[in-house]
Amino acid sequence: MLLPVGLIVAIAVVDIQTPESVHLGPLLVVAPAITVAIGGVWLTGLIGVLAVVAQVVIAVFHGGLTTPNHVCQIIGLAILSMLAVIVCMVRDRRRAELAQVRSVSEAAQRALLRPLPRWLGTLHLSCTYLAAAKEARIGGDLYAVAHTGNLTRVLIGDVRGKGLNAVGEAAALMGAFQEAAHQHATLPSLASALDRSACRYSAQFLGVDNEADEHFITALLLEIPDHGSVARLTHCGHPPPLLISRGEVTWVTSCPAPPLGMCGLTRDIRTSHTFPFEAGDTLLLYTDGLVEARDSSGAFYPLEERLALWVKCHPDTLIECLQRDLLSHTGGALRDDAAMLAIQRTALTHAGHLGGELVGSDGRPMADLKRR
Repeated sequence: MLLPVGLIVAIAVVDIQTPESVHLGPLLVVAPAITVAIGGVWLTGLIGVLAVVAQVVIAVFHGGLTTPNHVCQIIGLAILSMLAVIVCMVRDRRRAELAQVRSVSEAAQRALLRPLPRWLGTLHLSCTYLAAAKEARIGGDLYAVAHTGNLTRVLIGDVRGKGLNAVGEAAALMGAFQEAAHQHATLPSLASALDRSACRYSAQFLGVDNEADEHFITALLLEIPDHGSVARLTHCGHPPPLLISRGEVTWVTSCPAPPLGMCGLTRDIRTSHTFPFEAGDTLLLYTDGLVEARDSSGAFYPLEERLALWVKCHPDTLIECLQRDLLSHTGGALRDDAAMLAIQRTALTHAGHLGGELVGSDGRPMADLKRR
């Protein structure tokens, strides 16, 4: 508030001290113009009134209020001050509408892509989502987990396209996964069920969306038994995960199958691949927005090289470092959505759902612990 008031006082004092042939009064319009950017409606109106009063004072000392020049300046300043107040009112109304839209949008996005549990049995999970679309928190990338029987199943995927246009397809696949994960004995059969679900969803928009027949979803399905030292993977056209084991970073390669939603254009040749996943090991699942991110020179983000710098970090720190480093690499501007999910197998079972029963850190059921 001191800035516009100071300008009014300075302009009035200098104008009064200068000869009558010099007119600095028109500069008073700068004060309400500045206030529009830094204040509200009432402050803008107050500064406008003060500017008009200052113009009247200048007129009194420089020839009187009845001179045509001063009358025009006072009327013009009053009109411009009222216009500044109107602009401020419109801006505040649109700002309130935008805040309401953001609130609804964020609530919808949180409902679609719910936060994952930090602990699930012997697994420590940490994830993040970086949306390419401004003001969005999710887009076409997705991840979900489901615990069924004595194992945990994980889905990470990427819908063709980016931004909010792909949110509906991503939400449909996550909903299908949460149901199908409990109904199929193997990962290939689960992948086939998700493929059929994606095809049914795309079929609803044939004839409405010109690109509906070109939609597909790259996905990676992971299955981690609660007890043991292995994990299983089914690859549906998605970038392979990275495994941190004994201080080394390696790619978990498997036989790739077509993406989901190809709608019968290819045969069902999905298989599962078993690989070692011991206590202390960490898996990094991600979408192509991470490895295809470019810097100002066009160089891709060197994921394997950067990941080797943080092999001793726990998942939360690992994801935080990757996110910070990725934004630094791209200058803070992503061209595609990027999702990251780090999963670490621990030696102890932490509080969480395991085999359908709530257990404590010592592996005993929580019901028994409460009774004790």
